[in-house]
Amino acid sequence: MENNFKNNYKKENNLSFLTILIICSYIACQMISNIASVKIANVLSLAVDGGTFLYPLAFTIRDMAHKTIGKKNTQKLIIVSAIINIFTPIYFYIVSQIPADSSWEFNESFQTTLSPVMRISVASIVASTLSELVDTEIYHFFVAKITNKFQWLRVLISNAFSIPVDNFLFVLVAFWGVLPIDALIGIFIFNFFVKYAVTIISVPMIYLVKEKK
Repeated sequence: MENNFKNNYKKENNLSFLTILIICSYIACQMISNIASVKIANVLSLAVDGGTFLYPLAFTIRDMAHKTIGKKNTQKLIIVSAIINIFTPIYFYIVSQIPADSSWEFNESFQTTLSPVMRISVASIVASTLSELVDTEIYHFFVAKITNKFQWLRVLISNAFSIPVDNFLFVLVAFWGVLPIDALIGIFIFNFFVKYAVTIISVPMIYLVKEKK
């Protein structure tokens, strides 16, 4: 009986290295993108947040997680990642308000860099969380109701829905009332093309993992 218990325990708790890597990569991609989004860069005379170039990978990594740990666990992963991302800017802000030691000359730089613009951080977290949940539903619908073949297509289709949701929510929460409508439309369009281009490049990653049985 003891051997059976040990075997069942090992079987139920045996996560592959690739699964652990996918989960960690997803959370890391979310965190780094949300921190980078505090910087508003200028590309081709259009404002673009710094997380735009990395964040699209999170959609494909989420699809990989869906294949390995299933829909419900992927939804839990998205929520846990959101909680971590909410805590991160709050912690940076708290630390930035603690008086610096007199021997440390970089307190102002630290405050400027890591004490985020809260509206930008909130916009990034709200947009990423809701769009990832949308991505999960579209991906699951494609696999369950249409076909479990054409893995590249399920990634492109799910991202075609989730990326506009992400862009719309981020632009709305971060810049509404701050920038004119024309500028908001420009940011939305530019971000969509950049993110979808990264999606296309990252599509082969979906073939690195096997379908969850």
